[in-house]
Amino acid sequence: MRRLAAGLRGAALALGLAASGGAARASDFPSLNGERFADVRVDVRPLIAQGNGPQAEALRADLTAALRRSFADRLGGRGPSLVVLIRGLSLRPYAGSDRAGRGFGGGTQNDYLEGEALLVGRRGEILGRHPQLTATPSSFGGAWYDPASERRRVTAIAEIYAEWLRRQLPVD
Repeated sequence: MRRLAAGLRGAALALGLAASGGAARASDFPSLNGERFADVRVDVRPLIAQGNGPQAEALRADLTAALRRSFADRLGGRGPSLVVLIRGLSLRPYAGSDRAGRGFGGGTQNDYLEGEALLVGRRGEILGRHPQLTATPSSFGGAWYDPASERRRVTAIAEIYAEWLRRQLPVD
């Protein structure tokens, strides 16, 4: 039985934890009834498979830190783990203008982070899921011509994703 559960857990994560047939809602994520998460992890393997290795690893570090801060009061228990599977990161080409109109580009540029929060039990079973798409203005990284802008954009979208996830999941 243990071998089967471990095999299923590995297979599910290796396949990117395909979305269920129906649309998931926060109500599909059960309450912990006062129990704390055992751990929080971020899975960026789908991004790495798309060829976004270094950026995916930076996102994993930023999002893990942001989730640990956001859920600090809900971590350290014996409950299930919170696993955030990231399926998409889109950093738009940012030309420095957020105004629509003649000669100023196509309007506001947004960055997107798409993922799914999974409540994973001790035996690897998925107890709940909550998909989430976060959009932030590309300008959050500062001046577009600054070489560090793109890295700051990754950090900003990770922090916002974590904060929104905390708001969306059941409190206890």
